[in-house]
Amino acid sequence: MLSNMASSLILHKRIFTTLAKAKALRMYAEPLINRAKEDTTASRRVVFKYLQNKEAVTELFKEVAAKIADRPGGYTRILKTGNRLGDNAKTCFIELVDYNENMLKEKAAKKTTRTRRSKKKDAAPAAPAVAPEAPAAEETAETPSAE
Repeated sequence: MLSNMASSLILHKRIFTTLAKAKALRMYAEPLINRAKEDTTASRRVVFKYLQNKEAVTELFKEVAAKIADRPGGYTRILKTGNRLGDNAKTCFIELVDYNENMLKEKAAKKTTRTRRSKKKDAAPAAPAVAPEAPAAEETAETPSAE
């Protein structure tokens, strides 16, 4: 099952599954993706031993390895999507990190809006906030005077 899921993940870049399977798949697939960084016959044979899918192996060594060459680890991302209606199982997406275009755009936008904070040397203390006073109740009722 993990071999088929890892092949599907490599070919489709994102798959929908349960959270338990996704966590098991992460432990299965990340060492294979890491091994794909060096394109040797020995590493191809080791990866093929686990995947048993020629198309997935060629995709992994050609396209995926080129994108993750400078990444030190963490090749997959798990995004939780809620619970399944039938059996209430926790479901999620597992995807390859460098292939989600929406997340890459947000990451690029966040880097450009970065500001640097500096300490102000002569910061004056802020004036205390004063609550608006309620108008005083005036006595308009006249008391009868006794003369």
